[in-house]
Amino acid sequence: MELRHLRAFLAIAEEGGITRAAARLHISQPALSRTLRALEEHLGIRLIDRSTHYLQLTDAGQAFRVRAAAAVAAVDAALDPGRTEVWPLRVGHTWSALGRHTSTVLRRWQQAHPRTPLELLRIDDRTAGLAQGRVDAALLRDPLTIPGVSSVLLSYEPRVAAVPADSALTARDDLVLADLTGYTVVLNTVSGTTTPQLWPDAAHPASTLEVANTDDWLAAIAAGRGVGVSSAATAEMHPYPGVAYRPLADAPALPLHLVWSEPPAHAAITELATFISEFIHQSPPAPNTPE
Repeated sequence: MELRHLRAFLAIAEEGGITRAAARLHISQPALSRTLRALEEHLGIRLIDRSTHYLQLTDAGQAFRVRAAAAVAAVDAALDPGRTEVWPLRVGHTWSALGRHTSTVLRRWQQAHPRTPLELLRIDDRTAGLAQGRVDAALLRDPLTIPGVSSVLLSYEPRVAAVPADSALTARDDLVLADLTGYTVVLNTVSGTTTPQLWPDAAHPASTLEVANTDDWLAAIAAGRGVGVSSAATAEMHPYPGVAYRPLADAPALPLHLVWSEPPAHAAITELATFISEFIHQSPPAPNTPE
């Protein structure tokens, strides 16, 4: 097995088919199919389900994709001439990183580990770039449930409602989910954690509006097109003109996890997990949610 076998598999997974993947890699389709088959035979598992019109990853393929991406990224990083002196620890997030703790954790980590820079990367993807090998670890509110990854629960974050600043809902100090059912609920379907299933079956929202990232989510709410639900970290990290945040008294808290592939792509990952967890638990409670 060679690195090209992993790159071939990842290209197929990302492109969703042999034809586009072969064009991307500048090889013939039969050659790419043989490379994939050789990898599957070596592993003794089926990585791609070929029974449908569009190629799909099997459960084993989903798990192997994380490992393969981490391995390829590690090799690319090791051969990068610009990274011979320092080896940054790259951590992905989808919208709010560590909330109000973000800047303080970055500063304190830099003081304690000056030779291991900590880089936070916002990536609008369900795994915050982990599955593609773009990061060494990811901060996720919706933990991965596939084999080949480890995670540490860092904290729980209360949920808040995001409503237009001129809405009648802003007259209340806090809200409940039922207060939002008469409104369109804006859902970030790419990296968000809110779905209609958050509401009881008998009290689903009147309608939903789907967007692809936090910026579009905030813009839709500010424009009066609907309301939203997110974690308190969003209120702390994303104050926005025209949007007011209110605590949601009856919404379950969101878990915040640090997730990484096994084996770890960076030696400092588990140390970072302990560092963040201890810092969060030693910090005073959050102040009132901002407008």
